[in-house]
Amino acid sequence: MTVLVALPFLLPLLGAAVTLLISRWPRVQRAASLLTLAAVTANAGLLLAETADGTVISSQAGGWPAPLGITLVADPLSALLVLVSSVVLLIVLLYAIGQDVGGLSRGNPDVFHPVYLVLTAGVGLSFVAGDLFNLFVGFEVTLTASYALITQAPTRERTRASMIYTVVSLISSILFLTGIALVYAATGTVNMADIADRLATVPGDLRNVLGLFFLVVFGIKAAVVPMHFWLPDSYPIAITRISAIFAALLTKVAVYAIIRTQTLLFSRDDITDVLLVFAIVTMLVGILGALVQDDVNRVLSFALVSHIGYMIFGLGLVGVPGGHDDAGVAGLTGVIVYLVHHIVVQATLFLVAGLIRQYVGNTSLRSIRGLASVSPALALFFFLPAMSLAGLPPMSGFVAKLALFQAGLEQGGPLAYAGVAAGVATSVLTLIAIFRIWVRGFWGTPSQAIVAAQSALSSGTGRFGIRWMTATTGLMVATGIAVALLAGPLTEIGTVAARELISGEAYRTAVMSDSVVAP
Repeated sequence: MTVLVALPFLLPLLGAAVTLLISRWPRVQRAASLLTLAAVTANAGLLLAETADGTVISSQAGGWPAPLGITLVADPLSALLVLVSSVVLLIVLLYAIGQDVGGLSRGNPDVFHPVYLVLTAGVGLSFVAGDLFNLFVGFEVTLTASYALITQAPTRERTRASMIYTVVSLISSILFLTGIALVYAATGTVNMADIADRLATVPGDLRNVLGLFFLVVFGIKAAVVPMHFWLPDSYPIAITRISAIFAALLTKVAVYAIIRTQTLLFSRDDITDVLLVFAIVTMLVGILGALVQDDVNRVLSFALVSHIGYMIFGLGLVGVPGGHDDAGVAGLTGVIVYLVHHIVVQATLFLVAGLIRQYVGNTSLRSIRGLASVSPALALFFFLPAMSLAGLPPMSGFVAKLALFQAGLEQGGPLAYAGVAAGVATSVLTLIAIFRIWVRGFWGTPSQAIVAAQSALSSGTGRFGIRWMTATTGLMVATGIAVALLAGPLTEIGTVAARELISGEAYRTAVMSDSVVAP
């Protein structure tokens, strides 16, 4: 089983090398990319099956014992996120292949496939890294690949946006390294399980400062308000296949890092109020920004920022002084379910936005109308994930939000109640923002330009590509529906993961004893 833990990183890295070597043969390259991601997905499924009951699997690279060597760890949370991420990466790759084969791509397929697999490797390593330095390596592998991907099909606007993204990412990476150095100076180790034990001897004030420092570092990467300014200027500019993955995964990797460090390493009750304040502000500022945008991608980007607040809110319910432990578990369970829901929904909506761009040429709400009559399937594929994002029953967003609201009410306290109120208000405002896109983009009579574009796509060389892209978007929509249908089992896994995150005992035991620890 320990071999399974390393494969989410090793398989895509090997696949990236292979696809780079066979770039002269596009069909073979595409097949190799698909086989690699299919293997990663299958491995992730096996990993989740082994850990869903609370089992924690630890692997030490090169046989070096912890805390000296490179530690890789899989628990229910990391295995679940590796699986969901792999599925989304695989579907987006299918979407990208449809663009390339149909002649609708504006990127460089030869470069795209190896870099895309490098990004996959970075995401996988981030989820299974058992020490801070390799968590940093996972982030940097992901970001290095993202630097190359965001500049695909360069334009002046895209180059400007990529510079903002790169500068902010580099600043957060420098801060991350600084934080690792501070933790090492205080504890003499970078292994997270070992840090968790040694931080108990560190003065409380220093521990709080370190906890806040890492919250800021990962808050920048997760686009938590007020550290969110870079995201709405970066994600909407990238080509569709890139913006979909960025929106789905990059911020969620940072949220995962916040959850892991704030539960395993730092005393939560000391910064609980800070987390709740960040959550409330993020929810409200993000969705108010979405309401004033006139571009579909920018609306979705601000909504993405806003809904990061729900995850921070659920984490903030853990360890509330005088609160209920069961409410903390329920809140963290809600965060895990929300993570899965949001990864799938954001990827779907950005793929839909890419299809809109194919029909209209842009995603400005001033240019599009009547898309429902041009493509009923496109209207349906937008409607379902949009309703899930707004939290309408019986979609997965409703299940996740309901869990968070119930946990907030059970936990009690002014900030918890304020967070629930902000969450409800954000859901209503999200529905309004989505309704604006629906009314202005999908209702009405389509313009002659849209009808002409639809006719050209239906009969020209792009016919195969647009049909393939629509089909893969439908597959992503089906994945979102599956998340809703599997809400029960997903909640059970989330509850097991939440209890283990709060306790941390099985994680520490598995790492320090280099073994598999069953519940």
